Amino acid sequence: MKTALGHLLHRRGATTTATRADLAFVRRTLVRAALITLAAAALAGCSGGVLEPKGPIGGANALILLDAVGIMSVIVVPTIVATFVFAWWYRADNPRARRRPDFVHSGQIELLVWTIPILVIMFLGGVIWVGSHQLDPFRPIAAKAETKPIEIQVVSLDWKWLFVYPDEGIASVNEIVVPTGTPVHFSITSGSVMNMFFVPQLGSMIAAMNGMVTQLNLQADHPGDYYGQSAQYSGDGFSGMHFLMRAVPQDAFARWVAAARASGPALDRAGYAALAQQSQNVKPFTYRSIDPNIFHDIASLAIASGPGPGASNALRQVRPRGGE
Repeated sequence: MKTALGHLLHRRGATTTATRADLAFVRRTLVRAALITLAAAALAGCSGGVLEPKGPIGGANALILLDAVGIMSVIVVPTIVATFVFAWWYRADNPRARRRPDFVHSGQIELLVWTIPILVIMFLGGVIWVGSHQLDPFRPIAAKAETKPIEIQVVSLDWKWLFVYPDEGIASVNEIVVPTGTPVHFSITSGSVMNMFFVPQLGSMIAAMNGMVTQLNLQADHPGDYYGQSAQYSGDGFSGMHFLMRAVPQDAFARWVAAARASGPALDRAGYAALAQQSQNVKPFTYRSIDPNIFHDIASLAIASGPGPGASNALRQVRPRGGE
């Protein structure tokens, strides 16, 4: 009798110990997951990327992203929690867990597992539908009556960016300067292969395509320097094909325009032909004057396109080792 009682008490003690160990494991796992999530959020906030918007388009893009994550979390978070709960409840030493090896179907479970995903898809579809129309790249940004939008014509080259200011009669390479709080309308083309124009903190990415013109409207609400890049691989110099977009007060913008007009070369056909030659890691500089038709001639292919990546290198003939 004493032996049986001792064995029972030992078994119950082992069960209690195992249960506590399982609960401690679950707690440690959840704490670690929370710490990792907080660290990732903190790092994302310091990155200066899409989750740190500085304009209305970037802010709307970030809101759509966060809304989508929140909607999908309706499935993801309960699923993660249920995984730990099921693993703990149906452990081998839990006599209260009801095991039904003959279970085949439940209408209530079917209703649950189909209704929630359908609702999630409907909500996601609604967010995407509304956002796609509100953030149409061709749609101008509402501005105050006294604020005139800035027009900038963008040409992607190998491996640099040309920015033409037709109203100011100047141009720049690998640097954009705009007034803070002023809408900017970009007309974008390519003088070589296809690229992607992207300023992460200000908003939408859009293609720069040879022989075509795409449009984009952005605005910087806060002064600062914003990193811009080509978001599509385009050959050897791709890693250095980035630019700086500087948002400055209106008077600082006027001074920059005046300084650009006072120095630098002229952007005519000869100047463009020299710029279009393949080059890497080009430092920013400005043109004091422009050919007013230069962008139209590039986009309409009246000026021949660049040769593209690899054209200056001899084609390599790959053969298997050991013979022809």
